[in-house]
Amino acid sequence: MTATEPGALSARERHRLALLGLPTFGLALAITVVSTYGPTVARKFTGSTATIGVIIGAEGLGAILLPVLIGGWSDQLHTRWGGRMPFVVAGMPVAVVALLGLGFVGSLPAFALAVGVFFVGYFVAYEPYRAFYPDLVRDDAAGRAQSTQAVWRGLGTGLALIGGGLLLSIGQGAPFIVAAVLLGGSISLFAFLVLRDGVPDQDSSSKGAREAVAEVVDLLRHHGPLRAFFFGNALLELALGALKTFVILWLVRGLGVKLGQASLIVGAAAIPILIGAAVAGKLGDKIGRRRVMMWAAVLFGAPMVVPLLTTSRPLIIAVVPFICAGGGVMMSLPYALLQPLMPEERHGALTGYYSASRGVGVMLGPLLGGLAIELGSGAFSSTQGYAAMWFVCGAAALGSAPLIRRVKRRDSD
Repeated sequence: MTATEPGALSARERHRLALLGLPTFGLALAITVVSTYGPTVARKFTGSTATIGVIIGAEGLGAILLPVLIGGWSDQLHTRWGGRMPFVVAGMPVAVVALLGLGFVGSLPAFALAVGVFFVGYFVAYEPYRAFYPDLVRDDAAGRAQSTQAVWRGLGTGLALIGGGLLLSIGQGAPFIVAAVLLGGSISLFAFLVLRDGVPDQDSSSKGAREAVAEVVDLLRHHGPLRAFFFGNALLELALGALKTFVILWLVRGLGVKLGQASLIVGAAAIPILIGAAVAGKLGDKIGRRRVMMWAAVLFGAPMVVPLLTTSRPLIIAVVPFICAGGGVMMSLPYALLQPLMPEERHGALTGYYSASRGVGVMLGPLLGGLAIELGSGAFSSTQGYAAMWFVCGAAALGSAPLIRRVKRRDSD
């Protein structure tokens, strides 16, 4: 990491952050298309929202099994491309092929297989890529770095939300083909620019993947702040996972909005998400990431009582900006909250720790959301049960706040 005094980012650091954002854009766009519009495709093959939740929740299973192994491996791998880049380059074509397959599947088993392959490629590429951040960005700028990444993620997510439904109305293959092209292009450009400028130095470890897993388990058992982070972040991801999986179906089947209009509505929601993501980093670096995240969890979760209990569009429109702004903060700060707790030599392994935490939530969110919809079809009959997902999302978000409060370095106040 560059030895720079705390304060404004140097021109070199700003260049690094812009470069680091490229894969985030492509990966966020691709995974949003899969997790948000994949359920609409799956709905052609099954009427069970719980089944859809299980398939989309496979993202969480991949996040639990792969990141710690891949992240730890990238810590110790030595090639002329460094330890991280080979995984990024290898995972990309797997994800691209799976996206292309999703555009043409004609049955639920084929859909599930394509989704599973996509998540494998996604995590093989994403975890070592994410470990570039602590390699290159100093701790006191971590909030701004993650905020910049969140803006890239918001751009990819927003473009997917707006364009995905419109493309899906043209044909099943359209959104997945476009996502495949943009994912492949963004990661290829990133790899080319990094290799041209020279692969950055990284902290190395002599430990293998098995030792990395054992270390993460030990940290989970004996390190209180890291344990609180693990479960607090899992609850946040549970809320986000349930929301992104069923929000389009809630609009289309619950409120009777046409698919194209639903895409525009959800795309418009990306604006307050981007605002929340953009201000989160500077605000977190200034007054504390932990404090900002605690308030963001409340801002995100509490207003969800409105879409849970009413179908009044004016009331829903009134609270949506608060939900989205809180979600934008939650998308940008969790990794920055974890970064100062990372031992210097274990950036890759603890990046895997982060994603394992995320995986628990991402796996449970769609599953619990789908079950809530099926069980709530009577109590929430006006929305065919889809309003029940808001209970899952809101309860998880609010439940994360006391855990986030406990995430602090032992030498902090």
